[in-house]
Amino acid sequence: MKRSVLPCVAMCCALLLAVSAPAAEAKPAKQAKTPGVELATMASQVTGIAISPLLGVGGVGAYQWAKADTPEEKAQLPWFAQVSFWLPALLLVGVCAFKDTIAAMVPPGMKKPLDIAETVENKISGLVAAGAVIPSLVALGSKLIMQSSGLEHAPVMAGTFGMLPLAAMDMSWLLAILMVPLSIAVFAVVWVVGHAINVLILISPWGGLDTALKGIRTGVLSLVAGTAYIDPVVGATLSVVIILLAYLMAGWAFRLMVFGSVFSWDFFTFRRTRFQLLADGNKLFTARDIAAAPRRTYGRLHQEADGRLLFKFRPWLVMPERTVEVPRDGLVVGKGVFFSEVLGFDKEADKNTTLLLLPPRYVGHEELLARTYRISGTCDVGLRRAWSWLREAFGFGAKKAPAAA
Repeated sequence: MKRSVLPCVAMCCALLLAVSAPAAEAKPAKQAKTPGVELATMASQVTGIAISPLLGVGGVGAYQWAKADTPEEKAQLPWFAQVSFWLPALLLVGVCAFKDTIAAMVPPGMKKPLDIAETVENKISGLVAAGAVIPSLVALGSKLIMQSSGLEHAPVMAGTFGMLPLAAMDMSWLLAILMVPLSIAVFAVVWVVGHAINVLILISPWGGLDTALKGIRTGVLSLVAGTAYIDPVVGATLSVVIILLAYLMAGWAFRLMVFGSVFSWDFFTFRRTRFQLLADGNKLFTARDIAAAPRRTYGRLHQEADGRLLFKFRPWLVMPERTVEVPRDGLVVGKGVFFSEVLGFDKEADKNTTLLLLPPRYVGHEELLARTYRISGTCDVGLRRAWSWLREAFGFGAKKAPAAA
């Protein structure tokens, strides 16, 4: 997946830098509307919206509405630049910001339903932005680029006995066709990393960390918007840096997104109450790198007739299936309070470490899982292990039967 996205990202970045360079050579007191400036502005807008879709779309819409001078110009703006959209969108962003501001002062469990709602909102707004807002912005930006370059209308020459000018047609659609796929690819790479922050907030046990994560994302978005407003070329250069960093983190962020989505869905819908273990091919996550399967890879655990355990997964969930063998050394199922895990013996560390992570749906089904995959047994881990230790330390464990005389 990365190999297929990289050419698009590289092409977009190269085109951005190449066209923006002439605009940066001679900068007057007020930035001239050159093709490089228009392309730089469009790149900053796409990057900003990808970091936080609802805030980005609402901010761009409010900015376009404020720039329009007459009521007629305001009426011709796209739907996301109308007051009926960007005002409620920014108010909703303000509510989410207030929630994260007071996060450190309230128990984490009290705001988890709001965190789930915000995570779902981020997914929906991301899909809307990728499908409607980004193509609209790119189409408008392409038209402005062609206008500033003087190539908006190109003469069409045709004829049988000679070349005669027939008409002048708008050629901005051709640039839009080239730019829309590149912009959506860039948007997808940056959005996945930005959405990972929502997942981290969702699974975070401490409200202070939630506020810090949201502050980092808002700070990056403000930096992109601020630099783009001061100097579009500088803003575009910062956007290129963010795009490249997001590309390097895309795989990790995508796995984290899937991990958080599955865990939150299982936990908050009480899926363990209706979950039935399969005889083979149960879904789980890797807890550490296992051959070609990175940490937090989502896949199925299979058992061969000879007892070998195979983990089968699809990179990015859609790529061709791969298979790695799971070592059987010292396997034991760890029973936790919120989720369970499978531990295995790590020869390098010379101790048992977590090998596989079981989503919350497996809570209460650990014994059956151990029998299904012929694992030696179960043990308590995490909070459950700490509670068992406290019970034994203070003598609250089960009383032993007296020895027979």
